[in-house]
Amino acid sequence: MKYIKSQMQQLIKDHKELHTRLKDLKVEHGLGKNDAIKALYHSEVADGGRYQSAYQALDEHKK
Repeated sequence: MKYIKSQMQQLIKDHKELHTRLKDLKVEHGLGKNDAIKALYHSEVADGGRYQSAYQALDEHKK
């Protein structure tokens, strides 16, 4: 599975919990938005993460 920024942004818009987590990551670790989105991808989506199936569904929608 590949990181695609636009898909992550859509996933964050669709899931309020991810939006809250993104804001927390930015504050806790002093990350910029892009780095926080990547961190969120690796912690919540990649390798069987909680939102992996929702992320993959977005990929299927684009095809």
